[in-house]
Amino acid sequence: MQQRRIGAVRVGAIGLGGMPMSLGGRPDTDRAVRTIHAALDAGVTLIDTADAYSLDSTDFGHNESLIARALAGYGGDTSGVLVATKGGHTRPGGSEWGLDGSPEYLRAACDASLTRLGVEAIGLYQFHRPDPRVPWADSIGALRDLADAGKIRMAGISNADPDQIRTARDILGDRLASVQNQFSPEFRSSEKELRLCAELGIAFLPWSPLGGIGRAGDLGGRFRPFAEIAEARGVSPQQVCLAWQLALAPVVVPIPGASRPETIRDSAAAADLTLDDRELAALDAA
Repeated sequence: MQQRRIGAVRVGAIGLGGMPMSLGGRPDTDRAVRTIHAALDAGVTLIDTADAYSLDSTDFGHNESLIARALAGYGGDTSGVLVATKGGHTRPGGSEWGLDGSPEYLRAACDASLTRLGVEAIGLYQFHRPDPRVPWADSIGALRDLADAGKIRMAGISNADPDQIRTARDILGDRLASVQNQFSPEFRSSEKELRLCAELGIAFLPWSPLGGIGRAGDLGGRFRPFAEIAEARGVSPQQVCLAWQLALAPVVVPIPGASRPETIRDSAAAADLTLDDRELAALDAA
């Protein structure tokens, strides 16, 4: 698989989003582990997770523990795998989603993630979402302190706007390695954040990169060019979607979610699909 850079680390151009393996409709553990192993076999070396990826508060941290189990049981070398996790979301009252961006909470959340992942330092630790009750600089300062303490190697932010990216860069310097925002053919409002990341040399990790392009269903309207190119190329519309995103900037590393081995194998193949200028223009205009 072609490589891209997150901070000083090179990873496969397509990552794996672990969220679908731990929320509603989660697969059984055996299939989830096989999905992670299929990703590794396909050259995926970035796995994205979060402590809050769970059914509810009773199994908080489920996805982190699942990924740690799958990596421990993989027969090959996993030393080059970058596990990126996140903290700052809570699951109060069962299945509800809440926020806590306080430095105290983030420090405790990082310690818990270290234990679940079974590592001495987290490769990439991301602040999951801005907490309007906590000054942004205070939350980002907690990431700086975690890096200073050697508990995280690189820091990232998620669901951030350009001003927040710049502030985080001022606080973290080169230790700000990534920005993870929603981006897909259906959701393009993060284009300005993508462009800023390209300017600053910060990895941009689109979450839900296949939004609007399901494995089945109508692919009309703005999705029609993706379907038409896919048919002409003999590949899936999902591969076309991911290849289009890779072509937007060299800092882009999509992290499609998967809960089946065949799904991540198909997504990983997008790293080898090169679209021509005519195709890219059609997709940009869709």
